[in-house]
Parts: sequence; structure tokens; C-alpha cells
Amino acid sequence: MAKGEGAESGSAAGLLPTGILQAGERPVQVKKESKKKNQLSICNKLCYAVGGAPYQVTGCALGFFLQIYLLDVAQVDPFSASIILFVGRAWDAITDPLVGFCISKSPWTRLGRLMPWIIFSTPLAIIAYFLIWFVPDFQQGQTLWYLLFYCLFETLVTCFHVPYSALTMFISTEQSERDSATAYRMTVEVLGTVLGTAIQGQIVGQAHTPCVQDANASTVALEGANRTQSATSLRETQNAYLLAAGVIASIYVICAVILTLGVREQREPYETQQAKPMPFFRGIRLVMSHGPYIKLIAGFLFTSLAFMLVEGNFALFCTYTLGFRNEFQNLLLAIMFSATVTIPIWQWFLTRFGKKMAVYIGISSAVPFLILVALMESNLIVTYVVAVAAGISVAAAFLLPWSMLPDVIDDFHLKQPHIHGTEPIFFSFYVFFTKFASGVSLGISTLSLDFTGYQTRGCSQPAPVKFTLKMLVTMAPIVLILIGLLLFKLYPIDEEKRRQNKKALQALREEASSSGCSDTDSTELARIL
Repeated sequence: MAKGEGAESGSAAGLLPTGILQAGERPVQVKKESKKKNQLSICNKLCYAVGGAPYQVTGCALGFFLQIYLLDVAQVDPFSASIILFVGRAWDAITDPLVGFCISKSPWTRLGRLMPWIIFSTPLAIIAYFLIWFVPDFQQGQTLWYLLFYCLFETLVTCFHVPYSALTMFISTEQSERDSATAYRMTVEVLGTVLGTAIQGQIVGQAHTPCVQDANASTVALEGANRTQSATSLRETQNAYLLAAGVIASIYVICAVILTLGVREQREPYETQQAKPMPFFRGIRLVMSHGPYIKLIAGFLFTSLAFMLVEGNFALFCTYTLGFRNEFQNLLLAIMFSATVTIPIWQWFLTRFGKKMAVYIGISSAVPFLILVALMESNLIVTYVVAVAAGISVAAAFLLPWSMLPDVIDDFHLKQPHIHGTEPIFFSFYVFFTKFASGVSLGISTLSLDFTGYQTRGCSQPAPVKFTLKMLVTMAPIVLILIGLLLFKLYPIDEEKRRQNKKALQALREEASSSGCSDTDSTELARIL
């Protein structure tokens, strides 16, 4: 039976195109072919997911270790360190919409519209990243050195991450396939944070950064008998940071190569019919006036800021408030390993109970553990238990924003069916707001430490510094999480709305595909006749 049908189709194809002889069957054939085309293999999803690791590996190393590196290794004063952290994050936030603007103006090439940005930014980014962790011999211009290469790296990694994030909308037009690929991506990204934490923490942890026992010791005393030993130990620590930077840079390159070779961009059927691209600033106005997008940003802005505040101050909190100077890298590993294991669980949960329910349960689960950290005394076993439990909430914070953003873009496409090319704007401005808020929080937290009397290279810190660190890691994130969850109640896209949007988009794509096929068939028939 199958053989006979194949022979009949083959003989018809010898005279006229199949689409002309079987015009009535073409819409069904187009639908089946379109669905098959949009299905992603496990290999495709893994290659796509691996591309998220470079941003997370480098971002984790910078987020957890840059502050303590500037203060205790590079020996930058707290005020200058706060300037570096704030300006670097603020500049990083500004570059997101700028890169989004440039991408929206980029033409489609043989590699796609997004892939060239990923390919050409990678080698420059790893050079800039390595120089961030290099301590120059001169003291006078150190602040400018770190500010320059920090901003340069953030610009280049933005040229990688913004197109990579927007690539979610171009690997498939099926919601289920995009959600599945996003789950793969989030799993690999959390693994990337584990890898970044393990590499940076374990390599750096082997070197013992020298500290000053008496924070009020005079300069003469510091330059006395212990000067040679302190300088040698400090140099070993600096070399350890360079070694970790080299390993992480190698991982960055490997992941970029896998992404480039294993993923291909797809264009929407209705996008190819558009003759003229939409102006970027008009796109910004349309995107920023889309209600679900603003509400999603408002909710996740505060919740993301809470976790970033913990990330930026966690190393100092473990070192000085809890007194676990040699354990904080292992505590970070416990958090990230727990997050990695629970990503698939959250993916199942959101498909079973909905994404909004996953937000409420996942994000709020961090609050009891943060309260416990704020109230308990320094206890290493309890701290490990809290770290493992907190990783469950971190996994939800990783997965849910990137899983819900494509739903907002689909909703926008239905309301603005003739507007295309806005995907980079959606992703870049989402990252812009979170990064800018993160820069403000890190700058303020570092200034707070300066005002409360932080002692550079001190083996211990004054009581006001310890209290400030506890507030920055516990109570401030709790308040931010509660505000974010209250704002998130305004988000309108629930599971019923998602199903309606999926059906409407599928109908739009089938109509565009059928129209394109009909035009092609008419041209082909005219040529043959």
C-alpha cells in the first residue's frame, strides 16, 4: 500500500509539481511538514543549551568573587570598588538595548542574523575577561584599569548573550519546543554557575589571601617582618585568580563553538513577507507599551534583584559574618548543585500546574531560609542545609523568567501581527532593567560597607560591617521578593491565555505558509505552461 502510493506520487512529480496536482491536500501537508520542521532533536536542544553556559560561568565568577577580589586581592579602596561595580553594571545594562538596536538593523546572512554577533564577539570577550583578573604593577591607575576592562567585557558578552537570548524565538515556532529547549538551557546554565563556582572557588580557595590581624596596625608595622611573607602569599592568590580566568575563558570558547555548529536560525513564515523592517525606536515604544511585558518586568525586577544582592555579598557574608573564610566556595557549590538538580523538577511543575503557580511557590520558598540565616548563630552544618534548600528557589529564579518571556512575545505578535524583528528589543530591555538595578544594589552595598568601616585585608571586621552584611544577604532580599510577588499578581498571561495564543499563532503561521505556497505554485505553473 505504501509502495503504491509512493509510486503514484513519483509519476505525478514527473509531469507537474505535486502541489499543483494535489492542491486540496496541500494545507494538511504544509501543516505536517511545518510541525516536523519545528521539532528539535535532543542534540539540537543540547547544542542550544550549551550556548548559555559562557554567560553564566563568567557572570557567576564575577558576581560572587569580583567584590572580594577588588577589596582584598587588588586592594582597591571600598569607595573606588563601589564605583567600578556600579559603573560596570550600569554600562552593562546600557549596552543591552544598544546591542538590541544594532541587531534589529542587522541583515540576514548565510549564518543568520544573530549568529555572526556570537561568533565575532567571542575572541575579544575572553581577552577582556582575562585582563579583569590581572593586577597591574602600577597603583595610580588601577581603578581605571578595572573599570575599562570590566566595561569592555560586559559590552562584548552582551554582544553574545542578547542574540543568544533572542535565538529562543528562532530555533522553533512551537511553544512546547521552545519551552523544552528553555528547560535544557536553564539546566545547562545552572550547571554553568556550578562550574564557574567550582573553578573559581576551588582554584582560588587553594591560595590563602593574607589578612591583617590587627586592623588598626600602623603602616610601619605592616611593612615590618611580615612584609615579605604577605607579598608572596598575595602574589600566589593573584596567580590563582589568573589561572581560574584562563580555565573559564577556555570553556567560553568551547561552548561558543558548539552553539555555532549545532544550532540554525529559523525565520517566521509571516516575517519573510515583510518588505521593510520596522524602525527601532518605534519598536521600543510598542514593546514598552505592551502591558504583559511591563508587568512581567516589574515582578521579576524585584525578585531578580533580591537574588543578585545575595550573590554579590555572599562571599563577604560567609567570610566575615559567619566566620567561614575557607568554606564559602563549598557553600556556593552546594547552592548551585541543588539548583541544577531541581531545574527538571520545576520544568515538570510549571507544565503540570502553570508558570504563575511555579513563580509563587518557587520564589517564595527562599523566604523561610533567609529568615533562618538572619536569626541563627554561626553553625556550619545548618548553613549547608540552608544552602541546599536555597538552591531550590534559585533554580526557579533561573528558569521562570526566560520561560515566560517567549509567552509575552507571542502575545505581542498576536496584537501586532504586522510588526516583526522586535525579539531582541524584548530580551535586551528585560536584561537592561535587571542589570541596572543590580549595579545600583552592588554600588550601594559596597558604599554601605565603606561607611560602616570595612577594613581592607582584615582578618575580621567591625560589628557594624557584620550587621550590614547580614541585612544585605537576608532582610533586604526578603523585602524585595515580597514586593516582586505582589507585583506579579498583575501579570495577565495564565495557562488558559497561553493555550489561546498558541492556537491563534498556529492559525496565523498556517495561513502565511499556505499563502506563500499558493504564490509559488502559481509562478511554477505559469513557467511550465
